[in-house]
Amino acid sequence: MYFNELAIGMKTAIPSTVIEKEEMLDFARKYDNIPLHTDEEYAKNTRFGGLIAPGVMSFLCVWAKYLEVDFFGEELIAGMSTKIEWFRPVFPADTLTAEAEITNLTKRNEHSGIAEVTINAYNQNNELVLKATTEALLKCR
Repeated sequence: MYFNELAIGMKTAIPSTVIEKEEMLDFARKYDNIPLHTDEEYAKNTRFGGLIAPGVMSFLCVWAKYLEVDFFGEELIAGMSTKIEWFRPVFPADTLTAEAEITNLTKRNEHSGIAEVTINAYNQNNELVLKATTEALLKCR
């Protein structure tokens, strides 16, 4: 969508995603190789009681599904920033569902504007696990 076709408060559901244990372990070993994400024996003795997914991986799993329903599409010029907040651990086999909402719009000039989309992701118990706010530069019509 073009910048001027968006409105604050627009929402879209994001398809659910399951955190697959082997994918989680592969990701963690490559990008966040700490025992809490990769060593089951170690993780059993933490406050979490088992392995948890790297936070960035949890976000990326949701983000990949968001791109299937992306507000911006071909009118996207560039991403500008993303802020991620984590509220609860994500475990292997958790199912994450999310919703994206346009939370701010700032027109830059006649050619472009900045759209802010906030994604709230929940586990299968409907507990908020993460919130991500992304700003993107979009074309104007």
